Amino acid sequence: MNLERPQAPDPYELLPRVPSFTLESPTFADGGTLPTEQTYGGGNTSPVLRWSGAPEGTKSYAVSCFDPDAPTPSGFWHWFVVGIPADVTELEANAGLIGGGSLPRGSVQLRNDYGTDDFGGAAPPPGDRPHRYMFAVHALDAEDLSLDPSTPPAQASFVMLEHVLGRAVLTGMSAAD
Repeated sequence: MNLERPQAPDPYELLPRVPSFTLESPTFADGGTLPTEQTYGGGNTSPVLRWSGAPEGTKSYAVSCFDPDAPTPSGFWHWFVVGIPADVTELEANAGLIGGGSLPRGSVQLRNDYGTDDFGGAAPPPGDRPHRYMFAVHALDAEDLSLDPSTPPAQASFVMLEHVLGRAVLTGMSAAD
């Protein structure tokens, strides 16, 4: 693997600016290494995520995990959930199980780039540099975006773009090889 390739830009810096709010996890610190449980070979367990301070007018949330450092032109989507009710401000560990785990009623998990409808853990190619896994909570002005589980995450991102009121991002890193 070519470790000399440039780092991909922060994808959220390329989108229209929206207000930020707080996103944290007791599982890992922003910029810290993801625990083994959040890796593909260590459990595929989605982390605890907690958020606060979303903009007024929020009617639902979408939660995603994206690796912009994957050696593809389009990065790699590890998780994408839409339809999280506006009164929800926390997802438990392993909420991203196939079938929805403990996701709130009405939530829809989209197919990730592994081809499964769940959280797919961190898995940079052997020998590659550490990757960024960007967990984002998007506050939306709509309760339902009319997306079904077969909607690709990139398409969902495009559809929800005009509905984003605010965004909070928390980045976990893969362990160095």
